[in-house]
Amino acid sequence: MESEIDKKIILFDGVCNLCNGAIQFIIKRDKHDTFRYAALQSEIGQQLVNDRKIDTSKVDSIILIAPGVAYYTKSDAALKIGKEFGGGWKLLGIFEGIPHTIRDWFYDIIAKNRYAWFGKKDACMIPTPELKAKFLG
Repeated sequence: MESEIDKKIILFDGVCNLCNGAIQFIIKRDKHDTFRYAALQSEIGQQLVNDRKIDTSKVDSIILIAPGVAYYTKSDAALKIGKEFGGGWKLLGIFEGIPHTIRDWFYDIIAKNRYAWFGKKDACMIPTPELKAKFLG
């Protein structure tokens, strides 16, 4: 049985509407309860990026941490998350054949414009009581 410590952690921009929507999308498809979540702005989010020496001035969007394995950022993180859904989502693996510099170029355009295109909250998302156990901190 997988323990809480073995869960993959998704760090996200807690005030970004696009990022919050993406987290809701992931939660609905996480049928095997693979992920836990934390806002980058939270204390635990800051601790996790500091422990891994991740420069959030260069990576200010999604980060996937696979405990004891590695961490993934930008398009690598998005593809690895999508593949965890199983089924047809595993086809996302074909995009891994595209060099990450090209994938990340597109990712960075969206990340750079996410507030202008999708808006921004004044504070981080507060999970519902049913979802609270999925969030760290």
